[in-house]
Amino acid sequence: MSTLQVRPLSRSVANVARPKTSTCRTRIQARGKATKAANTTGSSQASQAEETLPWQEYLAIRKRKRRWETAVTIPTTIGGFLAGISYFGNTEMDPNKPIFNIDPMFVYGAATLGCAGLGYLVGPIIGSSIWRTTHRRAMRLIEKRDKEFHQHIVKNRVDPTRQSATNPVPDYYGEKIGSLHDYRQWLRDQAKFRKKAAGFLSED
Repeated sequence: MSTLQVRPLSRSVANVARPKTSTCRTRIQARGKATKAANTTGSSQASQAEETLPWQEYLAIRKRKRRWETAVTIPTTIGGFLAGISYFGNTEMDPNKPIFNIDPMFVYGAATLGCAGLGYLVGPIIGSSIWRTTHRRAMRLIEKRDKEFHQHIVKNRVDPTRQSATNPVPDYYGEKIGSLHDYRQWLRDQAKFRKKAAGFLSED
């Protein structure tokens, strides 16, 4: 009789102890999942913060890019002008044979200036290409900021149809902006233009 009573008691004790162990395991697993989720969220937020280019840094990069384009434009313009002089200066001209009823000297002179203008147009393209090769790693972030910057410019710039001889449009494309201070000054210039244009319209 005693043995029959002891066995069910031991089984009941074992059955009572098992759910506590499984409950502990469930809690530990839940905590582990929560910790992993928190670590994943933190790492994703950190990666997003690292992938965002600060505005001050972006504007400084944009200013250096403009300097690159200007620096390359000067020699390409001079080179185009010298190339035009060397070619058209050594070409024989016959004053008795006008070109499109124009004296050949004027035509060749205009062509020489055209070569200089071509160099002026090609310079920024070459400078921008050289600049892009030196910023390959950050180009994705720079292009992202370019889109956002363009949206800000389009949103805040003035209507060019309201300009006049005494009230020209102030930096319509925002090309002179190279810092946050420049951007704030650009916004103030846009506001001054609007006020002045509104004054002229009220007078009319």
